[in-house]
Amino acid sequence: MAERRLTKWRRALALAGAVLLSLGLSPYLLRQLEFFRVRRVEISGLHYLEASRIVAALKLSRTASVFDDPDPLERRIRALPGVMEADVGRRVPGTLSLTLREAAPVALAPAGGRLALVDSAGAVLPFDPLESAPDLPVLIGGGASVAGALSRARDYDPSLFARIDAAWRVGPDVVFEVGGRRLWFGAELTAEDIRAVTAVEQALARQGRSFEELDGRFTGQVIVRRSRA
Repeated sequence: MAERRLTKWRRALALAGAVLLSLGLSPYLLRQLEFFRVRRVEISGLHYLEASRIVAALKLSRTASVFDDPDPLERRIRALPGVMEADVGRRVPGTLSLTLREAAPVALAPAGGRLALVDSAGAVLPFDPLESAPDLPVLIGGGASVAGALSRARDYDPSLFARIDAAWRVGPDVVFEVGGRRLWFGAELTAEDIRAVTAVEQALARQGRSFEELDGRFTGQVIVRRSRA
């Protein structure tokens, strides 16, 4: 019964807010009303950063209103390391709704004696891998070129990306370790390169034939090696 009364009260507040809006009151006048003070912040799109950091970055005053200009709030959120995009909306009478897009990590990499999350440029992200526990490959070496190759693999073939255990660079080329086997690619691997290598991998599996390496660095062919190069 108490919950039902609370729900009715919330609906009444929302209806009252809609009525005020329909009267054409200016945002300036609406901001002066305590009725529209921010009482709740909802965040969507949050995967790695802590919600408390987002709320703190907003720097909301006690008199903050849902009708305040959202641009300064969005700039503060976008200034946070790891945030790519931010959009601030409102739901009357007192809720701010934030939609974020965080930088997407592509690998775990050694940094300062620990493992850190890195993006497609090989830059360390301010996310704690112990908190988010992402299932990502380990970038052993190669920096931006290997991180970029992993990013393209994720975009072109998510199922392959999910199977990559580690990645590193050998000269100008990139090696992915998948289930104890190695897949070789040029640094600028393409969707076609990945399709060619995975097609050979699947054909060998159907035939029950083993291999240690598949080399997709050569246009129009994939080299199968029974032992590692």
